Amino acid sequence: MTEPGVSAIPVEVGDPAGLFRLDGRVALVTGASAGIGARFARVLHAAGARVVVTARRVDRLDALAAELPGSVPLGADLVDPASVEAMVEAAVDACGPIDVLVNNAGLDLVEPAETQSLADFRRVLDVNLVGLYQVTQVVARGMLARGDGVIVNLSSIHGLVSSAPIPSAAYAASKGAIVNLTRELAVQWASRGVRVNALAPGWFRTEMTADMFDDERSMTFVRRNTPLGRAGEPSELDGALLFLASAASTYVTGHTLVVDG
Repeated sequence: MTEPGVSAIPVEVGDPAGLFRLDGRVALVTGASAGIGARFARVLHAAGARVVVTARRVDRLDALAAELPGSVPLGADLVDPASVEAMVEAAVDACGPIDVLVNNAGLDLVEPAETQSLADFRRVLDVNLVGLYQVTQVVARGMLARGDGVIVNLSSIHGLVSSAPIPSAAYAASKGAIVNLTRELAVQWASRGVRVNALAPGWFRTEMTADMFDDERSMTFVRRNTPLGRAGEPSELDGALLFLASAASTYVTGHTLVVDG
């Protein structure tokens, strides 16, 4: 068993780039069928990890896995505990113990709070929060047994501030809950070798934000309200992800890293 909080990756003194490598590690990425999740899978693979990608859209996973030698695509419904258990078991059977979990899967249903149904509100929380917790719980059991593991949860800037003028109460509530769940799990598991951090992106183009990015009024709002004057480029999340997922952050846990310009 490694010392709690210290990665099992051997890193030579004087090799700062090596801190960000994931050679010999197994990484599981949820919501990997498109957008940020697919990019995260590519980034982790490029850093040396063997990647397991999961989502409901299996055809897209197959296409992604074809790009990444050694990766494993596994369909799963993350709000179904039995599906999660089966997916994690299959991942471990195929690749060995999971060293890095990236909880990227998410959903947003935009509607004013006064009219959004309880069913829709619950649906967003089931995917963004309860589903994340289910995957984390199942994967963390193996990490805790080994005394080594890294979990990166995807929150959002809207987990820290209001989403106004976009009416996304359920999304904001779920992402805010992820911030505090991250803190809680980090403290519970810190002495047992498992680190838990969160990444909170600002405005990046994804499937959920595509309509906004195609609307000039919306992009004017983004430019006016972002100090750097623009939305983020997908590559600008790569370094933050690798920092949290790798030995570069062995003394960081319970933190939410904001990348919002």
